[in-house]
Amino acid sequence: MRDIDYGHIKLNLQEIMKEQNISINKLAFRAEMQRTQLKQYINNNVQRVDISVLARLCYALECPLSDLMEYIPPDNNDEK
Repeated sequence: MRDIDYGHIKLNLQEIMKEQNISINKLAFRAEMQRTQLKQYINNNVQRVDISVLARLCYALECPLSDLMEYIPPDNNDEK
């Protein structure tokens, strides 16, 4: 059985934080999150996203969910 590449979800949290000039500490406070958990979201090291965390991030950053995450399709150039 071959592995299928479905693409992946990218969190744009770091880019939004830079645009808004907001620190990890300030965002963690606003979103009521632990810094370690927030760092996982910033570094895209999250296996399962928590809907309530996404809602808090959108609220704290005043942005829609579509700004926070995007779908990156698979690179199908290698298919035969």
